[in-house]
Amino acid sequence: MANIIEITDFNSPQLDIYARMSEGQLLNRHEPEKGIFIAESPKVVERALDAGCEPISMLVEHKHIDGEAKPIIDRCREVPVYTAPFEVLTQLTGFKLTRGMLCAMHRPQLPNVSEVCSKARRIAVLENVMNPTNVGAIFRSAAALNMDAVLLTHGCSNPLYRRAIRVSMGTVFQIPWTFLNEEKGVSGLKELGFKTAAMALTDDSVSIDNEELLAEEKLAIVLGTEGDGLAKETIADCDYTVKIPMSHGVDSLNVAAASAVAFWQMGK
Repeated sequence: MANIIEITDFNSPQLDIYARMSEGQLLNRHEPEKGIFIAESPKVVERALDAGCEPISMLVEHKHIDGEAKPIIDRCREVPVYTAPFEVLTQLTGFKLTRGMLCAMHRPQLPNVSEVCSKARRIAVLENVMNPTNVGAIFRSAAALNMDAVLLTHGCSNPLYRRAIRVSMGTVFQIPWTFLNEEKGVSGLKELGFKTAAMALTDDSVSIDNEELLAEEKLAIVLGTEGDGLAKETIADCDYTVKIPMSHGVDSLNVAAASAVAFWQMGK
């Protein structure tokens, strides 16, 4: 039988995860093994469960208990399910729940770079992409457009922030990812047999449809931070500098849009 608990006290410690803890507190950098993330909507929660993530509790709008959330609740019968009407949950969390459901889960232990890249042919590398919306959108494109893995520098927004997870539609649980080794950075990928392609506008940039580029057996597509793009040192360390041909005097795209174009062309 499902463990349904009606919310009667906003100050209950069990609700701190949803109502009073910041993303930084949930991440728990000092004790990462105790880290938590919040998945939003039944579809995203299901993808997280399928990936092996362990639920702590759920927050579900009344009408979804026997609706869209029911298969998830039935799957996790021992997990506490806190519930209240839509208006109460919105007041509690400060935002409208997507499909009336949140699920707090333990953060999984991340694999190392070698494990993530062991069977990969095409990978995406994000350097200091700080907007969680962009990170989520890039993951969604990576999963859809033939990337085998995603690597991030430690300056990136964490892919398990709530907004990043929601924008990705849960694809952060479907494509392998981890953080780069800070000492080796992008250059360390060459030890794993990858050629590296920096997405940047320089005098020696090659077009995204360059035949030599597309013929590479293993390729890492490197994308930079919003606004400033890739660091000069990163561009210098890469084997290729690649541009997307554009018209009407436009010289660049948002990093999420550029990633989709790059993945589609170089992921074939």
